[in-house]
Amino acid sequence: MTDVTIIGTGNMGNAIGGVLAAGGANVSHVSHEQTGSAPLTGDIVVLAVPHPAVDGIIAAYGDQLEGKVVVDITNPVDFETFDSLVVPAGSSKAAEIQAGLPDSKVLKAFNTNFAGTLASKQVGGQQTTVLIAGDDADAKATLAAAVEAGGLAAIDAGSLARAHELEAIGFQQILLAAGEKIGWSGGFATVR
Repeated sequence: MTDVTIIGTGNMGNAIGGVLAAGGANVSHVSHEQTGSAPLTGDIVVLAVPHPAVDGIIAAYGDQLEGKVVVDITNPVDFETFDSLVVPAGSSKAAEIQAGLPDSKVLKAFNTNFAGTLASKQVGGQQTTVLIAGDDADAKATLAAAVEAGGLAAIDAGSLARAHELEAIGFQQILLAAGEKIGWSGGFATVR
């Protein structure tokens, strides 16, 4: 059984937790108020928080994250201007997290999904697909198996360098939804 700790109890944290629990994973949550004091018991730790909260989590839990699979779901959008990402061109929030946690296996996943598509397991009548990028093949396979056991599809999107493109896709999807061009239960579907 896969043990997962999700830091965050919002829509995304709850939707991801629901999918993973449906697949048989043992899921625990750490709320905003518990951050820094609650232990991280999972072998997989999902950062289901806004990107500005990530640095504080790394500072609070750095030692506990060593050796763990750390899943970054963030989209580092500039929420003041809403017209750019706040990471350097060609980089990603996931790459920054990996640099801060060199002994962890950082994956980028779930950032191209909205909570509604995770909970319903569908996007436009198609099975919701989670794109996973990372440098550790075993970590990606473990997360993919947990996602698939929960009723979603998973695709290996390549190395952690591909997190840059995944964050761009996530950003575009947010812009479309915020501009009411698609709904928050919509998004991009992958058909194989």
